[in-house]
Amino acid sequence: MSVILCTAGYDHTIRFWEALSGICHRTIQHPESQVNRLCISPDKRYLAAAGSQKVKLFDIRSSNPSPVMTFAGHTGNVTGVTFHCEGKWMVTCSEDGWVKVWQTKDGSIQRSYDHGIPVNDVVIHPNQGEVIACDRGGNVRIWDLGENKCTHQLVPEEDVSVSSVTVASDGTLLCAGNNSGNIYVWRMLQNRDITSLIPVTSFQAHTAYVTRVLLSPDVRHLATCSADHNARIWSVDPAAPHNVKGNENLPTERNPGAFPLESSLESHQRWVWDCAFSADSAYLVTASSDHYARLWELGTQAVIRQYNGHHRGAVCVALNDYSER
Repeated sequence: MSVILCTAGYDHTIRFWEALSGICHRTIQHPESQVNRLCISPDKRYLAAAGSQKVKLFDIRSSNPSPVMTFAGHTGNVTGVTFHCEGKWMVTCSEDGWVKVWQTKDGSIQRSYDHGIPVNDVVIHPNQGEVIACDRGGNVRIWDLGENKCTHQLVPEEDVSVSSVTVASDGTLLCAGNNSGNIYVWRMLQNRDITSLIPVTSFQAHTAYVTRVLLSPDVRHLATCSADHNARIWSVDPAAPHNVKGNENLPTERNPGAFPLESSLESHQRWVWDCAFSADSAYLVTASSDHYARLWELGTQAVIRQYNGHHRGAVCVALNDYSER
């Protein structure tokens, strides 16, 4: 399969879509709980579905509706899941306050890191040696897998939950979004395996909770999703010209150096929970509480496909359309 696109949410189903036609060609039941996050392995072989206390691994190439492996070890909702670049291990985070690193071959836990407060999101640095997580207490923590300790703790705003983090594919930028609707950006520098963080900018992206932040594969765009029913695309180049179409209600005051707004994607009727870029960074898929997922062409800001089928909120989406390895 050249394109893997799947969505899930509160109706306890995982749906696989033909991206261009919008046809749902496979549905997997997830009866134990809602699905909070999806992640496709880099080789497109497996889909990890994070739910209440467990992560289930499904074989994408098989018609078997049962998981091939279940990762059990959290005691709260699993809120984030991501794969090592070769799929050898997987990282999860949970409302139980823990970040865990798992071996995918046998489901064993290799590392556990305690935030002491519900963790909202986790990503792996492209160097594969650091894990970055954010939590409800307002912290962004960087965990060094080699040193097996927290090397950096950032607190963008005291006592404001940081809902999502994203790191650039080239490892140069770290972005975080919080419940105040604000975005924080740091430049990441590596010197002799030591990571330094330099604040770049902060700005208000939304007037309600930020639910997801995601840097595009080419590191030219930042997507933000929000409880204000919108997704927005920001230029990672602060000097880029503004190109805002059809949105007179956007905030006009931003801090100096803030990422310019490229577009506001505004057809969803409820919270936009999640998004995923295409490999060429030209398209974005969004998932919303209005039950729909939508495929946007970013150049025209047009919805070119809508995925209908969920009968409750769609809160997570995963897309892998990279060339076969």
